[in-house]
Amino acid sequence: MKILILCTGNSCRSQMAEGYLRSLDAGLEVFSAGIDISGNKPKNVNLFVAEPFDYVITVCGGAKEVCPAFTGDVKNRLHIGFDDPADATGTEDDILNEYRRIRDEIKVGFSDFYNNHIKK
Repeated sequence: MKILILCTGNSCRSQMAEGYLRSLDAGLEVFSAGIDISGNKPKNVNLFVAEPFDYVITVCGGAKEVCPAFTGDVKNRLHIGFDDPADATGTEDDILNEYRRIRDEIKVGFSDFYNNHIKK
């Protein structure tokens, strides 16, 4: 099973989801990529266009809107959206708590995805 997780920045949510899915099942081929990679070191989505995927999953609104333009061979497209923790404001503790909240939501969302689409 080959899965690509897309997010506009590929700096947090998609990478968290990639790591979590890999931890659930070492047999999965999981990748994450982004649309806008300015100022970051993520992988550009264009690296994956020529590869077939069982699932392409978007995790933010920006990628959901752009994802239909993904021209690779995709069997299933899903959106499992999360807030961007990079938008968090407040004290250091407030920001850390926002990252933890999103991390926990990613764990729940991708556990559900795994149990309902992969594990069956």
